Amino acid sequence: MLGGGQLGRMFALDARRAGYRVIIFTDEPKGCPAGQYADEEINASYDDAEALKRFLSQVDVVTAEFENLPASLLEAVEAVKPLRPSSKAIFTTQHREREKLFLRDQGIACAEFRVVDDLKSLEAAASELGRPCVIKTAAFGYDGKGQCKVNAETDLAEAWKNFEGHRAVVEQWVPFVCEVSVVGARSVDGKMAVHGCVENQHTHHILDVSISPARVESAITEQAIELWEAVAEGLDYVGTMAVEMFVTAEGRVMVNEIAPRPHNSGHYTIDACVTNQFQQQQRVVCGLTPGDPTQHTPAVMVNLLGDIWPAPKTHPDWSPVLNHPRAKLHLYGKKEARARRKMGHFTVLGDTVEEALEHALAIRKALGIG
Repeated sequence: MLGGGQLGRMFALDARRAGYRVIIFTDEPKGCPAGQYADEEINASYDDAEALKRFLSQVDVVTAEFENLPASLLEAVEAVKPLRPSSKAIFTTQHREREKLFLRDQGIACAEFRVVDDLKSLEAAASELGRPCVIKTAAFGYDGKGQCKVNAETDLAEAWKNFEGHRAVVEQWVPFVCEVSVVGARSVDGKMAVHGCVENQHTHHILDVSISPARVESAITEQAIELWEAVAEGLDYVGTMAVEMFVTAEGRVMVNEIAPRPHNSGHYTIDACVTNQFQQQQRVVCGLTPGDPTQHTPAVMVNLLGDIWPAPKTHPDWSPVLNHPRAKLHLYGKKEARARRKMGHFTVLGDTVEEALEHALAIRKALGIG
């Protein structure tokens, strides 16, 4: 596993339960979330050739915990061992410009966009796309970082200062009524297993609540799944992948972003599905057919950010979660809580999605999440 965060941690838990040995290669310090459950944790810079050689000598197949990895690392891995998903798939989806161009080339529905690299091209893009529109960094953007909404009153020269010297993507504003995502897996031989459509609510551009199944019409769910499948086929993808999408008032579904890995909005699968997203990742990366993705119980997942930690060395009072008979607490083993840092999540199961949501929101309020 390349990377040492919480997604690698949850992968390691399921892989070791199935009898696999897990080796982590990360540039994080010793004792990172994934390393706490790995058989071995190799901590070194991603350009450390000797560390990479030691890592590759111990593994049969490699996957990635997050996408912001150097292309040189991905290519070096792929030259020696199978990398799933491929370096091409990760390279395409780690960068908004490449991702948007891929979607356009594949004819997959997404917002109209322009690529810009200076103020003049930004002015032209804003004129062509109209206002409002959104400027997004081409690289290393997530959870709302590197974004700026352009309204009628926005001074473009002032807005461009935060992007100066970089390429950016300007997207036409999509007046969506809700955001959904689909998480699924595709195997080496092209078999696909999709968990379904999840409704997502964000706060400060960070996922707050995921509701599954999504409270949308069946036609919306069908469109969303079809788009996920088109992305997976277009990338010749092998592994678990999430696709985030907008739903418009007219009932149109459009791709917003692609995550070439398990995803925050798929965490409910751990408690509510026959085969969860990390088990699927383990299965298809190791050359097996995907498991049954069926959701057996309605569920709502709530993110736990560092904002609710009362002090660095203490934890919140988890009794609102632990005292609920159908709530599940998942903490990520991070040593330091910071504002807007993902520290864990909880999932509430219910006989109906409405019941699960009601209880999840009550727990959320009791924990002081505002």
